[in-house]
Amino acid sequence: MKLLFLLLLTWNVISFLIMGIDKFKAKHNKQRISEKNLLLCSLLMGSVGIGFGMMAFRHKTQKMKFKVLVPVTFIINAAAVYALFYYNIV
Repeated sequence: MKLLFLLLLTWNVISFLIMGIDKFKAKHNKQRISEKNLLLCSLLMGSVGIGFGMMAFRHKTQKMKFKVLVPVTFIINAAAVYALFYYNIV
């Protein structure tokens, strides 16, 4: 259980940093991280990090795709974690 928590925490910190990196790249006209990859990070248990990254860096907050899909992926992630604990998989 502690390992799962550590993995989730680490991945969400990385997801948060990825949003910051993409915002930095946007400001400096560098090659960006694709929206598909950002949303994939969110879907793969990084929705909290992506969501906090959106707020902290004010990045992708006007994009309807992110306004809708990041909360949806959070619900999916929460349901997956709940199922893991409910069915004693972890």
